[in-house]
Amino acid sequence: MCWYCGSPVTDEEPIGRSLRCNVCGKDLRACKNCRFYLAGARGDCRESSAEPQADKERANFCDWFSLDQKYRSQTAGQTDQRKKTETSKAAFDSLFN
Repeated sequence: MCWYCGSPVTDEEPIGRSLRCNVCGKDLRACKNCRFYLAGARGDCRESSAEPQADKERANFCDWFSLDQKYRSQTAGQTDQRKKTETSKAAFDSLFN
């Protein structure tokens, strides 16, 4: 599912850098769609070998990218909760920038 709108991702791995969601147009090969993405971790990534990406919502060239399988089964409520959590984290981080 798309990290932003929750619509299903029908394309198979590997996800190309230019691939966008058919519904909202957001990049699919973005950190927030990766199985290694973890807000609050060093560089927001659980993969210690990955280079930190500046924008987690934009397409990148990370060699470690793998579509997060939990997005394929999330309900709308879970997607909404994840968005609320990420919004809260961004608001907190902006206090220190």
